[in-house]
Amino acid sequence: MKILVAVKRVIDYNVQIRVKEDGTGVVTDNVKMSTNPPDDNAIEEAVKIKEAGKATEVVAVTVGEEKAQETVRKALAVGADRGIHIKVDGILEPLAVSKILQKVVDKEKPDLVFMGKQAIDDDCNQTGQMLSALLNWPQATFASKVEVKDNKLEVTREIDEGLETIEINVPAIVTCDLRLNEPRYASLPNIMKAKKKPIEEIVASDLGIDVSPRLEQLKVEEPPKRKAGIKVANVAELVQKLKNEAKVI
Repeated sequence: MKILVAVKRVIDYNVQIRVKEDGTGVVTDNVKMSTNPPDDNAIEEAVKIKEAGKATEVVAVTVGEEKAQETVRKALAVGADRGIHIKVDGILEPLAVSKILQKVVDKEKPDLVFMGKQAIDDDCNQTGQMLSALLNWPQATFASKVEVKDNKLEVTREIDEGLETIEINVPAIVTCDLRLNEPRYASLPNIMKAKKKPIEEIVASDLGIDVSPRLEQLKVEEPPKRKAGIKVANVAELVQKLKNEAKVI
């Protein structure tokens, strides 16, 4: 079994996001970047399946500018066997990424495709579902538990009502939730070994895919500041304000 894992380079979740003065986007210059957190869970799960003897190869793929290769190197350092970097400048919408990944799947012919449930920069939660539709493969989104059973997967999903367990056939798309596992840290020896693992570079324009955006971004602005709260002297005053001013009781 071969597992393909898609990883994305995003602004680190600990960084305070700043909007550009002209409102055209967010500041990314000299800002710490890292792998999208749910993608770390996807890599971890793929490596665990391989370590259990149920997969023979884990391939990490990323789509982005030159520096996006860092995310592939991190995946290689925690257990992926080789990497693929689809080089493209600018911001891609989920549909364009899905079409690129479709080409990679056609070339690599994996049995499973893992990816994070959504990216923390745009929160679209669309790429996995779109890729599933393009490939006509079954999908299991928001996975918090994955069990490989011959040519089937038993997947526990995080849903609004609680948990849902489904069984799907392989090949399939799985988008991973943060509760799926605890991603491991890359040790120094493995980081050094990762530098020798192969990364194939492909220019997106060579794939013959239209990656032009279908949405026009008009302006980016920070959310309004929250107003300061007020203090009340006693419970009676609190009830009075909740009833007459907030009108919630």
